[in-house]
This record gives sequence, C-alpha cells and structure tokens, in this order.
Amino acid sequence: MLGHKAAMDKTLGIFKHSFSLLTRRNFSASAIPSSTGGEAAVSALQKPKRKKKKNLFEVAQFLPNWGVGYQMAKTHWSGVSYQITKINLYKDGKHGKAWGIVHKEGRPAAEAPKKISGVHKRGWKYIPNSKVKEENIVKSAEVQTT
Repeated sequence: MLGHKAAMDKTLGIFKHSFSLLTRRNFSASAIPSSTGGEAAVSALQKPKRKKKKNLFEVAQFLPNWGVGYQMAKTHWSGVSYQITKINLYKDGKHGKAWGIVHKEGRPAAEAPKKISGVHKRGWKYIPNSKVKEENIVKSAEVQTT
C-alpha cells in the first residue's frame, strides 16, 4: 500500500510540474494583447513592404494623352530625360513601345525623336513641371518674334 501511494504521488508530481509549464507558456504567449489583434502587433514588428517601382507605361497612364509631351526619366539618371513624342501600347496597357526626344540638363540634345530603350524596366518617374516649362518657352519665343 505504501508503494502504491508513493507511485501515485510521483505521478501527480509530474502532472503538477507539466501543468505549471503549460500555464507559464500560456501566460508568456498572451503578452500580446488580444484586443489590439495579435496579427497587427506582429506585422508592426516586421519591416514595411517596399513600394513596387513602375515602368514607363504605368507612370504615363495617369498623365493626359498617355504622357505625350511630358518628360520622364529613370530614377537613377541625373540630368537626362526623354520628352515623350509617341507611344504604341499593347492591349494590356502595361507594355508597348515609346519614342521621345532626349533632353540633357533640361535642353533638347537631339532634333529627331528616337525609340526609348528600357521602357519595360522598373524605376521610371515623371518629371514635374516639364510641360509647363515647355509652354513657357514657346510663349516667350512667340513674344520675342512679334
């Protein structure tokens, strides 16, 4: 009878010990408040996602007339841009061909437009005020001729 009681105490001791480990694990896991949403707290600890860069057509789609007349450049270019003269779009609207006049330091570097290479690569940007500058140049040229 004493042997049976000792075996029962030993078994209960193991259960008590494992129960205390389970409760500790539950308390430590509940350190993130459930009212704020555990997933939201975990995502806040992760790095924010990078914004996907756009190709030339994804930038041009928001401009009037698909960007014809506006200047665009790659984000890593400095002082070089293209003034879009013609765009030939494929059906999906994200692919196609584009032609433009090269501009260096804000001035046209060529008279004739040429086909723009790398239009499907990511990292294109719109150069703001490029259309306004061109209109001002045309107006000032008209004033000087009269």
